[in-house]
Amino acid sequence: MVDTSASPFTFAATDKASNVSITDTIHQDVNAGTSAQKRALSYSITIHQLFEQVMQSKMPADRVVAEYFRTHKKHGSKDRRIIRESLFGLFRWHGWLKQLPQVCNAPQAWFASLVLTAKIEEHPWQDIRDAWLSFAALTELAHINNTTDISSLALKLKMIQNCFSELSIAITDLVPNWFWAHYPSSTPKEQDALVESLCSRPPIWGRLQGIDAKKAIAALSASDIPASMTPYFTDAINLGHKSINLNGLKLYTDGQLEIQDLGSQVIGNICMPKDDQLWWDACSGAGGKTLQLRSLMLQQNPHSKGSIVASDIRRKPLEELNKRAKRAGFKQISVSPWQSDALPVPSGHFDGVLVDAPCSCTGTWRRNPDMRWLDDETAITDKPALQLDILSRASAAVKSGGVLVYATCSMSPSENEAVVESFLATHSDFTLQTLTHPFTGDVLSMLTVLPYQADSDGMFVAKMVKR
Repeated sequence: MVDTSASPFTFAATDKASNVSITDTIHQDVNAGTSAQKRALSYSITIHQLFEQVMQSKMPADRVVAEYFRTHKKHGSKDRRIIRESLFGLFRWHGWLKQLPQVCNAPQAWFASLVLTAKIEEHPWQDIRDAWLSFAALTELAHINNTTDISSLALKLKMIQNCFSELSIAITDLVPNWFWAHYPSSTPKEQDALVESLCSRPPIWGRLQGIDAKKAIAALSASDIPASMTPYFTDAINLGHKSINLNGLKLYTDGQLEIQDLGSQVIGNICMPKDDQLWWDACSGAGGKTLQLRSLMLQQNPHSKGSIVASDIRRKPLEELNKRAKRAGFKQISVSPWQSDALPVPSGHFDGVLVDAPCSCTGTWRRNPDMRWLDDETAITDKPALQLDILSRASAAVKSGGVLVYATCSMSPSENEAVVESFLATHSDFTLQTLTHPFTGDVLSMLTVLPYQADSDGMFVAKMVKR
């Protein structure tokens, strides 16, 4: 198992005992003479502090960064971009970079990590990267500026191996070793494809509500957003990789656009609610899938009389759902929080019940690369008992002839197929329904969406019918 208790840039205990921080020790002998070098040094100090804070606190990096920028308003947009993208890049390539202290000292390893991250991710701040390169003072890095083709993960690996031939690294090192014991049976080629997708930045996926796709694309184009549709779902839209100010986008403020990953959209399309049905979203969170279910009803019939009840144990997400439903003009959505173990809705009452269960979220690792190294194996092994309990409780709300949909954003069979099989073993009144994978066309009893299949998050879904 990978040790995530410390960063690879940790010093001996004597440094800590003298109250000298790791960040100070790494940067104390750096000679920054030029303006670019001074900026590069300042960025490096900030990035290292944030990196160490994430690793030590185990708090999600996006939360740590958001809090840092909230309290340090001196940073302009360029500063924020360099700090944020460098930090997340360090986590993306951590499986390789954490091994650098084997071949050089910790300060050199840190600056080499910044240089390699900037090179691998093709960051445009060349002057900052050159300054970091000078701080590293490693002849092994001298040739990277002449390396032009790193378009594939294999070529990125080759570049690092050319720099540091003593390192023994592989593509699969970019995820923790324990993960592979909880991943579906796969070939080395399929594993490499997964890792490559996890190390690429996903696009922003959206879902249209009540607007024609051509009109939506034209409106987005006018806002300098190069959007495109997908062949998989008529309401799914790819918004590219550029950051978007949603509150400045009329489509969004008018409720005609919701941000929802393509993999997540698979779940609603598997549910396939009819326009007059009553559905319960048992673990709704902030309601992305709740809104999708209602939108699918309205696509069939603009005067749909169907409705959805959304439940969650947390009140704030339900408040956010109410805001989103109001923005979309969806009036057939209500909320009913979980108050206890008892169902917050009537038994045997619903045409469809969706259980999007709490999970390890390994399917979202490409959006949260830090979580690969903050979590350990228990992120997966602790979940199945809870998932089975929630699924079993929620199933009581399905009426005869109704459907029960179980979903997670995990790629682990123990959280997915095994939970469904355990449920079916004690609920003989439910049977699996055959599904067609929207991205591969495969016909399956249970469906796992892998990130490399359609540039999405990883998801799992199974659909059962109550006899």
